[in-house]
Amino acid sequence: MRLAPRALCRAAQAAWRENFLLRGRDVARWFPGHMAKGLKKMKSSLKLVDCIIEVHDARIPLSGRNPLFQETLGLKPHLLVLNKMDLADLTEQQKIMQRLEGEGLKNVIFTNCLKDENVKQIIPMVTELIGSSPRYHRGEVSERPLMFLLDTPGVLAPRIESVETGLKLALCGTVLDHLVGEETMADYLLFTLNRHQRFGYVQHYGLGSACDNIERVLKSVAVKLGKTQKVKVLTGTGDVNVIQPDYPAAARDFLHTFRRGLLGPVMLDLDVLRGHPTAETVP
Repeated sequence: MRLAPRALCRAAQAAWRENFLLRGRDVARWFPGHMAKGLKKMKSSLKLVDCIIEVHDARIPLSGRNPLFQETLGLKPHLLVLNKMDLADLTEQQKIMQRLEGEGLKNVIFTNCLKDENVKQIIPMVTELIGSSPRYHRGEVSERPLMFLLDTPGVLAPRIESVETGLKLALCGTVLDHLVGEETMADYLLFTLNRHQRFGYVQHYGLGSACDNIERVLKSVAVKLGKTQKVKVLTGTGDVNVIQPDYPAAARDFLHTFRRGLLGPVMLDLDVLRGHPTAETVP
C-alpha cells in the first residue's frame, strides 16, 4: 500500500523524528516472572533433543532472540525459522542472512505457516542436519514416529537488552500490550512507519497526508471508526459530559491493523541492519 506519487514525494521529504523517546518506563518489568520458570524448563529439555528449531518473527529477525539458543550453537544442529514472512518487508533479506550467518546461523528458513509457504522444507532440513551431525542419544532415537517434536512455550530472554527491542517485541505481540501501553506502542509504530517511508496507514484510514503526531493520527482514526467516549469535565456550573475521541480504542485498532498486515509489509529491524538505534528512555 503506497501513497500516490506526488503525495509520496511530499511525505518522503518531510522531517520525521530522528529518535523515539520513551519517558520513565522500566523495560525490565515487561518480562513476566513466570517466563523465568519456562526458561529453566526449556534448558533442561534441550538435553533430550538432537536438533533445535527456533521459531522467531520475520519482522524482527535480529532483535529479541533468546540468548539460550546462542549458548547451544556449535553444540547441536540448529534451524532458525523466521515465520510471518508475509508480514515482513524482505527487501533486505540478503543482508539479514549475512548478518545471521555472521552470528553463526547458517540454517535459516523464512516461512508463512498460514499459507504453508516453505513449511515443507523444515523436516527435510532437520533430517539432513541430524544425519550429518553426531547423534547424542542413539539409544533413545524415535522409531515410531521417525521424528518426534518436543514443543515448548514461547519465552522471552530474562533481560530485554534495550527499550527499542522491547518495543519491537511488543508490536509483534510478544509482550502484553498493557505492560507497555497501547498508545505508546501506537506512537512507536507511527514513528517506525514514517522513518521507513511505509505510508500504508494514510490510505487505510483515509488520512489527508502522512503525519508524525500520534495524537492527531489517533484522533483521525477514532473519528473514522466512530470511536468516542463520554468524559466528565468540571466547569463553574458543575460537571458536563463531553464527547471526545476514544484514543485507546484508536490505538488498539492501529496496532491490530498493523499485526494483520493491512498496513503493508514492514521490517522492524532496519535500524539494526544499518547500525542506527533510534529509541531511548529518558527520565
